Amino acid sequence: MTTLLKEVLKHEVYPAMGCTEPVAVAFCAASAAELLGREKILKAEITTDPGTYKNGLAVALPNTRAGAVPATSGRQTAGAPGEKGNLLAAALGALIREPALKTELFRKISPSILKEAKGLIKAGRIRLGVDYKRRGIYIEARLKTARHTVVCVVAGGHSNIVLLRKDGKILFKGNPIKAGTHHAFYKRRLKKSDFRQLFKEAEKADAADLAYIKKGIEFNLKASEEGLKLKKVGYYIQDLIKKGYLKRDILSTAKLTTSAATDARMAGATVKVMSSGESGNQGVVAILVPYLVGKAFKIKETKVLKSIALSHLVNSYIKVFTGELAPICGCAVAAGVGASVAVVYQQKGADLKAATLAVNTVISDIGGMLCDGAKSGCALKVASSADSAIRAAYMAVNGEGITELEGFIGATAEETIKNIARISKFGMDKVDRIILNIMSAKTRNVKRKA
Repeated sequence: MTTLLKEVLKHEVYPAMGCTEPVAVAFCAASAAELLGREKILKAEITTDPGTYKNGLAVALPNTRAGAVPATSGRQTAGAPGEKGNLLAAALGALIREPALKTELFRKISPSILKEAKGLIKAGRIRLGVDYKRRGIYIEARLKTARHTVVCVVAGGHSNIVLLRKDGKILFKGNPIKAGTHHAFYKRRLKKSDFRQLFKEAEKADAADLAYIKKGIEFNLKASEEGLKLKKVGYYIQDLIKKGYLKRDILSTAKLTTSAATDARMAGATVKVMSSGESGNQGVVAILVPYLVGKAFKIKETKVLKSIALSHLVNSYIKVFTGELAPICGCAVAAGVGASVAVVYQQKGADLKAATLAVNTVISDIGGMLCDGAKSGCALKVASSADSAIRAAYMAVNGEGITELEGFIGATAEETIKNIARISKFGMDKVDRIILNIMSAKTRNVKRKA
């Protein structure tokens, strides 16, 4: 049987250009459009779940800013923010029609395709709606030409096609997915695991796994370099250090490096990042925090890489309970926790007691961080997650942290994770709807003013 780590690396840790949800929308539209050959699209209707809708509302897309240099040219620059939204992402995907590119679909955007996509939107030939009843990832693209009607449905994962239909005839149908309950086989294995098993899985990392994990470090450091060219969160943390208001230490280095990488992503820079738990921003935290701490403390490379493997596993483990697109910030309660446990592993190995303290402390600290969609402000949350992860790990290594005597914290790491997942899924459902309503209203107001 394939190791659980290999399954997680295969399905949830991959290079991505641009925010994950708009890319998924573009992929779905491209998968439907591919069935049409080069026929002209007369009408397109895109429907998403609330989380996907929220995450694509205010995030910039790569290669869409004025004067952008397409990623295919070999030059990758951050530059000014690009244009935003799932609607534009869907239009671009429907025109590019190359679903085989998956998470790198946006590197095929050219000035002519961008102009044509804007034309589709301006003419009212493509529309976007949200299905508030959906939970988990759900994207449906329905395209019409003069001769054909095609439908593609992506659900349960950002590139997991469950239905392809042309003129009423089903071309492909995956296993039925019930929102919020479906898990692939490896996710069922994850859900049945505990931290003792996650430690063992990380230790199984072979040379191929470690090489792949190392590639993720390189991608994310490159994104950080690009992000520092923008005068955003990472730049200003760096500026505070240069002016002597912050000390250059592992905390400030981790905050500026991770936030800068997120700055680049959210601005639509044409750079790849290695994701974690199918999220680019979570990949930034899960990978770069353990890497930077390990480097600062001169931990052997193999141990650092295995700690990042553990970080990925913990991030994915938490998300099988909270869901792919939770009302609370995954960079905090999933990637931040994974990074903290990874740092503990670097210092103390498979120490369950210390790992539990790290989990409890991060979740107690920033477990209530709201998710209000992907946007430039995510860099602030990433910086906070990096800070919390390192602080909690240091406390845990020294036998200190939050215990079950406080608040909703459980007696074990697994119990705490299930508690925060319960709060997120059931307690914050109405909160998520209110946030989405506020965001949607602002978008409508902007369109009316325009």
